[in-house]
Amino acid sequence: MKSIFTDKAITPSEAQLKTALGETYDYWQTLANITLSLHPKAITQWHYSGEKFGWSFRISDTKRVLIYLLPRDQFFKVAFVFGSKATDAVLKSDIADSIKNELLAAKPYAEGRGIRIPVTNESQINDIKQLITIKISN
Repeated sequence: MKSIFTDKAITPSEAQLKTALGETYDYWQTLANITLSLHPKAITQWHYSGEKFGWSFRISDTKRVLIYLLPRDQFFKVAFVFGSKATDAVLKSDIADSIKNELLAAKPYAEGRGIRIPVTNESQINDIKQLITIKISN
């Protein structure tokens, strides 16, 4: 499923994002704010990945993307790429087994293992907060 924002000529506005995400907009804001509070020098940027994927929101440091926020219709996904140290930290944490299993099942690439987590309600917010902390620390 691709972004709800697919027009390359129109970078999504805050108002459009709020409308698109509906009730999950507050969770988007929470996760973005947590990432920025843990890494105050982080850079935020909308990125267009082509017609197939549309627009995504990235929070990065100078070398890597810390978290991807992927808008969908009335929800969003968060995506992470974890290197081997961060993967080990996730597996040793008390994060939900479903997330650990997805991470283990992800194909390892040179940059690490990627996972995407749909956010439709607050049930996974605490796990995602831990993932943000692990990503920034590793």
